[in-house]
Amino acid sequence: MKQQIIMKLLTGMASLGIALGVATAHASPEQDKQDLIKYFTSKYPNVKIDDYVYGALAFDPDSKAQYDAIMEFPPFDSQIDAGRKMWETPFKNGKTYADCLPNGGKMIAGNYPMFDEAKGKVVTLEDVINDCRVANGEAPFKISDQKTMGTLSAYMRTLSDGMIMNIKVQGPKATAAYDEGKKTFFRRTGQLNFACATCHIQNAGTRLRSELLSPVVGQAVHWPVFRGGDNLVSLQNRYTGCFKMIRAVPPAEDSTVMNDLEYFHSAMSNGMPMKASVFRK
Repeated sequence: MKQQIIMKLLTGMASLGIALGVATAHASPEQDKQDLIKYFTSKYPNVKIDDYVYGALAFDPDSKAQYDAIMEFPPFDSQIDAGRKMWETPFKNGKTYADCLPNGGKMIAGNYPMFDEAKGKVVTLEDVINDCRVANGEAPFKISDQKTMGTLSAYMRTLSDGMIMNIKVQGPKATAAYDEGKKTFFRRTGQLNFACATCHIQNAGTRLRSELLSPVVGQAVHWPVFRGGDNLVSLQNRYTGCFKMIRAVPPAEDSTVMNDLEYFHSAMSNGMPMKASVFRK
């Protein structure tokens, strides 16, 4: 049975990039996004693109109704409160995160990841948080530590809830990083020979065992998520889990590979509102 599921997912992957027009090495982010929207609209004409901010819930009204009920009294409020306390606690020098982040850290998360010309690489929101810490004499957090960086960034993203995702790819170096992230998204790897696109483009809206697969469009707006109640999972932590599920060795979180992947992935949600810190089962 498992082998049948795998073969079903892999069927047609060789022509997927050509069919969607998103595997072309130098297509613009806007062209890539519009090609994806055209693909999903054709495949699921009764699902509004705007609803893709809810991930797989866009395909399951019953699960969406359960989500709405849970979000009225989120089970992870205590973790958001913990992140708020971290955010508001001054550094040893008396300054706070708000003192060294653009716009006091409000309504900025939708601009990240961004390409930093001075550093010559993609930087994530978590990188900016650590830069702020180091600039104020504090030790950086480990990017993958959900109890520190995860909790703080979960709260910080709530300060940008509803912001329109606005990932900019400008200049040859930024475009090269975007293209590398795209290649990672479409590259099949691991013992199962899967790509991110296998699940989140070709098979988005279908079930893998008991789980509906979410579409790449709108996917980046709702991280981090709290699974099963209060188990916080960041976007790159989810990438790590996906690599492991297809039996591939995951790149390190905050590595160039991971950051470029997040850059491409996030750009596919441009123009959609952020849904910061949400419940997923």
